Parts: sequence; C-alpha cells; structure tokens
Amino acid sequence: MPKKIFSLADARKLARRRMPRMTFDYIDGSAGDERACALNVEKIEALRMLPRVLVNVEQRSYRKSIFGQTWDLPFGIAPMGMCNLTWPGADAMLAKAAREYGIPLVLSTMASSSIETTAERAGEHAWFQLYVGQSEEVAYHLVERAETVGYTNLILTVDVPEIGFRPREHRNGFQSPVRIGPKQFFDFAFHPHWSLLTLKTGVPTLANVNIDGGKKFQRNEARGKVDWDFLARLRERWPGNLIVKGVLGCEDAVRIRDAGVDAVYVSNHGGRQLDSAPAAIDMLPQIRAAVGPDYPLLFDSGVRNGEAVIKALALGADFVFIGRPLLYAMGAAGYSGLQEMIELIRSQIDISLAQLGCTDINNIDASYIIDNPLSENR
Repeated sequence: MPKKIFSLADARKLARRRMPRMTFDYIDGSAGDERACALNVEKIEALRMLPRVLVNVEQRSYRKSIFGQTWDLPFGIAPMGMCNLTWPGADAMLAKAAREYGIPLVLSTMASSSIETTAERAGEHAWFQLYVGQSEEVAYHLVERAETVGYTNLILTVDVPEIGFRPREHRNGFQSPVRIGPKQFFDFAFHPHWSLLTLKTGVPTLANVNIDGGKKFQRNEARGKVDWDFLARLRERWPGNLIVKGVLGCEDAVRIRDAGVDAVYVSNHGGRQLDSAPAAIDMLPQIRAAVGPDYPLLFDSGVRNGEAVIKALALGADFVFIGRPLLYAMGAAGYSGLQEMIELIRSQIDISLAQLGCTDINNIDASYIIDNPLSENR
C-alpha cells in the first residue's frame, strides 16, 4: 500500500475527509477562539536551532530514559480521551504501536478501553492518567485497579477543574455518551466507512469511570475537588512513580516537587482548557530553572513534528508526549496511518540530529536553540 502521510497537514486533511464532522472537531478543536492551541504551535515553530558542522554523524541514537526505563524513541503517546471516536479500534492501535515502536502509552481515565484491557495490550508500556471526578473513592478505586494489574507510572491531571468551553463541540452537539439527533445522523450518514465500522465494533463508551453502586459519570461534571491535600493523600497511597500534569507555574512546580512527586508534566492541555493560557513551551525553560537541572520534567502541547520534540528537550524536558498528530493519522488511514506518523516523526528526529551535528539525543541542550533563556543556566 503506498504511503499517504508525508506531513501533519496530509494526515489532518485525510482525517477531516474520512471522519464525521462531530468527531473530527472533537479532536481538532480547542477552547474559546483556539488561540492557545495555535500559540502552542506558533511558539515552537518560531524557535530556531543552530546547526553544528564538521561532526561525524553517521551513527545516531535517539533512545531516551525516564524513571530508569529506556525507550526506543524520545516521545510517547499522550493521554487522550475517547480515542475510539477518531477511528474504531484506535485504543488498540495505540497499544499495538507502543509495543512496536518501544514507547510509553498513557491511558486516559476517559478512554474507551479499560485499565485492565490496556495493560494486557501494552504491557510495561502502559501508564495511567487519573482524573478525579465523581469522588475520591472512585479515584482511589481506579488507582487500585491500575496498581493491581501492574502499572508503575501514574499521572494526575490537575488542569481540568471544569472542562474548557469548546465552541466546536457545542455547535456539533457533541456529548458523551454520543447522542444521535438529526444533525448527527446526517453527519454520520455522509461518512459510511466510519459509521459502519463503529456499528460493527460498538459505539465507544467510557470504560473506566462508572463503577457498581456509583453515580453515573457525567463528562461535564466539576473536577475541582483536587487540591494539595488530595495530592498528599495520593502520594502516600500510590507506591509507584507519581507525575502531576497540567502545570504552567513555577511556584506550583516547585511545590509539587517538594510534595514528593516524581515528575512535573508541563502542559496547557493542548490549548483545550484556558484560551488565554501561555504557550506551554514558553513556561518550560522557566520551570526547568525553578526546579533545578535534575528533576524530571515531561512535556506536551503544540508538538507536531520531530523538530518540535528536539526543541522541547533542548528547553528542559526530559521526555515529550504527542497527541493530536497520532489521532489525525488514525483518522486518515487507521493503523497504517499511525505507523506512518510515528515513522515520520522518528525520521524527522533522526534527520534533525544529523543536521544539528549531534549524534545522541541525550546531548541536546540549550546551546542548540538560538536565544534560549536556559543557555546561561545549563
């Protein structure tokens, strides 16, 4: 089968054609006027990297370690809810890709596949991302399930006290579980491939959040009960690596570090929460300077290609996670599209290392970025 994806734009264009408008806008859209999402990308693209010449770069390595485990690529699969709306079976595709390419997969609380099923599919590649919605009891039940089946990395997401206002979702009548009115019926009817496969495999549901005897989960319910006291209780309860995701402030990052958390995950939720939030990449070097050179930092938001991965690493991230490009790829061409996108990003990283005169991704630092605010601190 000939390749279809040679750029992010290729994948997005094909996904928009194959997916219903409602589900495409769900993955493509962001909060408010979508400026935060655009700014994430613009700020990363504006960064210029400085090539080094006369370096023998015939042999290059882009393996990266985090929490004592070495991964074949310096990026992983970010937590994303309801991926099966992108294309039927997307959760399984992501788990398969995690194994095939030697990268971590972060399962969202809002996934359509269960904690247990994903552990079976992805094995040691599976991490778990926790939302606290219904109650602490439900949250701890999820944590216990994750621990029971062998997860060792838990990501607590803290930047969704309320779901951001996303106009595209409201215009399309997007709800979870999906409800079909006249507008959605015609939308699905004009995308028969997606619709027939979805009927065959089953309409995606939230596989982790409704427990026996518990209140039925509502996607839009408040999640603002998470506070510093909860973080302390979770730290005491969870024996593995604990990461806090959705951090943009230096003071918050330092306090999280001092609370015994193993890593901070710098992110503005891909621009899907606060439209006036700063670009995550702008805050990354500031947070690195605040927490010190050795404390683990993870990063996402606005990463669209391999050069962006390198830039984030140069600005202080220890590991990078990617979301939307992988969803576009699956929407464009299923698992083969996902393979093409991961291989494209891998190739971009490999070629960029050669152009930069760097033989090992672990040697990327502030000196490779022109006018990098970290350059005096590292």
